[in-house]
Amino acid sequence: MSSLRAPDWAREGADWPNRVHSRFIEAAGLRWHVQDAGEGPVCLLVHGTGASTHSFRDLFPRLTPFFRVIAPDLPGHGFTSRPRDDVGLSLRGMVDGLVELLNVLGVSPALVVGHSAGAAILCRACLDGSLRPSEIISLNGALLPLSGFKHPAVTPLIRAIASSDWVSRFFARRLESPSEVSRMLAATGSTLDHAGMDLYGRLSRFPSHAGAALTMMAVWDVRPIERELSRLDVPLTLVVGARDRMILPGEAARVQRLLPAVEVFQYADLGHLSHEERPDLIAELIIQRARSRGLRIPS
Repeated sequence: MSSLRAPDWAREGADWPNRVHSRFIEAAGLRWHVQDAGEGPVCLLVHGTGASTHSFRDLFPRLTPFFRVIAPDLPGHGFTSRPRDDVGLSLRGMVDGLVELLNVLGVSPALVVGHSAGAAILCRACLDGSLRPSEIISLNGALLPLSGFKHPAVTPLIRAIASSDWVSRFFARRLESPSEVSRMLAATGSTLDHAGMDLYGRLSRFPSHAGAALTMMAVWDVRPIERELSRLDVPLTLVVGARDRMILPGEAARVQRLLPAVEVFQYADLGHLSHEERPDLIAELIIQRARSRGLRIPS
């Protein structure tokens, strides 16, 4: 088990966004931080690598009048404890942990929304049959291997480096600088307000959070999704930010070639963190998609 310093809920969580809806759940050998509010069909929000529930801070309250919204911190991220080994941070480990969490909560999501790597987790769970929502909404989803990335050759070296505590401490120390956090977020193509940038900075300066993100990237493998996506029988909607510098807008065309029925909504002025830039717009789309699937939500 990692001994890296992690954020403390009593201190760092004292003013956390939507704290009133937070609770902690034991599942899959982890202590999960979960935000849970609202009534109606269950809408599950899953954040991406290096984020936490704070990524949905402004989207979450826009959805609770229509859904029961559940948003967990992924393993090792934010205020959820870190798995005992790196397998728990892999795609398979994340899926298994999330499904067990939902079983403990006793819920079956009617609609699932995932940002970046969170979208891959949801697609994998649906391909496995572990989740059966009416639709998957992918927000700038990282569903396919990055073009030109040679996974088998690179990963062993990256994994060895990323899993070391000194590397986690090094990156966390660098991200104590607001200018480094600003540079990191600029690479997403999104423009966040000061509060949004501060929340990423507050988390990233903790070696446990930074290390989980690094290890997750090192052990991540979406090649099976690429091979199997054509048999996905849950409707998939892609939200694409034209300014996204992390998952380039052209990746949506690759997904469409594998799954022609996919629907794409592209927004010209948004980047990788589109749901943080325009939570009103993304909430409106989610509500519209839910209604189109026949979910009974307030008008």
